[in-house]
Amino acid sequence: MKKEDIFIWFVLILVLILPFSLKADTCLPDAEGLCTPGVTIDEQVTVEKTEEDKGTEIIFTTTTTKTTTTTTVTNEDSGNIVNEPNMNYDWGGEGPASMPSGTYCGDLGTDTCAEITGSGDNKSRMGVDGMGTTFYQEVDISDLSIDNGGEVTYSIKVDKQDAQDRIYMHVTGTGGGTTVFSGTDILSESGISTGYQLYDGSFNFSGVLSKVTIEIGGRDINLAVGPMFDDVSVNVFYNVISTIIEQQITTVEEIVYLNLTDSTQIDLIEEIIEYNDIKIDEAGEIEFTPIETVQEEVTYESVEIEIAELKLDIPEPEVEVVQVETEVEAEIQMEMEEVELVEPEPEETTEEPQEESPEPEPKQPQKLEKEEDSKETVEEEKSSEPKVSEKEKAATKIVKKIDDKARYDDAAQTKTLIVMQILGNTKTFFDAQSTIEDTNVTEYLNKTIEDQYGMLFDMAQENTIQEMINAQY
Repeated sequence: MKKEDIFIWFVLILVLILPFSLKADTCLPDAEGLCTPGVTIDEQVTVEKTEEDKGTEIIFTTTTTKTTTTTTVTNEDSGNIVNEPNMNYDWGGEGPASMPSGTYCGDLGTDTCAEITGSGDNKSRMGVDGMGTTFYQEVDISDLSIDNGGEVTYSIKVDKQDAQDRIYMHVTGTGGGTTVFSGTDILSESGISTGYQLYDGSFNFSGVLSKVTIEIGGRDINLAVGPMFDDVSVNVFYNVISTIIEQQITTVEEIVYLNLTDSTQIDLIEEIIEYNDIKIDEAGEIEFTPIETVQEEVTYESVEIEIAELKLDIPEPEVEVVQVETEVEAEIQMEMEEVELVEPEPEETTEEPQEESPEPEPKQPQKLEKEEDSKETVEEEKSSEPKVSEKEKAATKIVKKIDDKARYDDAAQTKTLIVMQILGNTKTFFDAQSTIEDTNVTEYLNKTIEDQYGMLFDMAQENTIQEMINAQY
């Protein structure tokens, strides 16, 4: 792999592994207080590319892992966790107290209320100074399975008729024996005239909360009518976070085959695919099931019928009439006429006449001989051209129609041998014979006689050699 390709893949991986998020609000596990309800979708994609060289092939494997984290945040309410919020009985605690009712409770109503009557100036069990009386209780809320933080809220009705008195609200939360939060709110301090009031407040926390301690305390300075309270409510609002993680892994393999330029190997692969039913089982194993093909029944009669049908389809070639012979005869006739027109002049002599010598025979013009030779040459050339019969053409067409992939099966071999036997016509080969007189040996030596059956014999030899090669595997 080139350096440029490695760099591109490295940059791509860095981009893809960056988280892709759709968030309604960020609420970490250690967040303090209530989170905004909503759904958070976080996606992370990583791409890993490996390369395995097996010699004859290189396998490139790309593994893409997509992790989708869906986080849903809701706020749940525990409801009022206070045992006996209407103060129908004393919770217990430190210092003196009373549980009046009727008009004595003032604006708190005629039902029972709680009154702080202690005038001491001590430190309470929860560490609050200026305490004369406390109302105290611990509430176990472990069944709520609070582990992602939240908020504790309270509300209380107070009627402080003496301005010198004081009253406070203290709440402590613990989880697993550890203090999660602790807070004190002074509802009405000494020296402040408040009368009847409704107070509320809250304390944030994070993590696990399994127990809440509630302490309401104060002082009665003038020992007349101490601070009174009623209708106490403490609620725990907590975060519920559900997380669903989905992971999708996609693996893509790219195989690059090497050294497959040999056409024989390509043909072999194509034949395997064509003649086999290829399936992949559940274990990932590849199964090859040969496809059964119906073998054609080849007989001597069927091949003869096929040749006869093909002979009918072969058009008769157009014969070009060569008028060389007529032209040569015309030229010879014209030259002979010219020779007859030229007569030799008589010679004058004074000598006695001698015996008449026989007149020499007129010599045949050499040109005539040459023209006759040329005529004979043209006729020989015409006669030496091989004539391919319709049967031979049909037989050649049948052999060529055999599929290259099926050339070596039994049916193709049988058909080829039958075609050779029909063309050979061994039964009538010696019936008709003729003697050819060779008048010009030189011309025959200069001619090449084409072997009409050479192609068929070459194919048979090629098949035999190929079968010997295949037998080695």
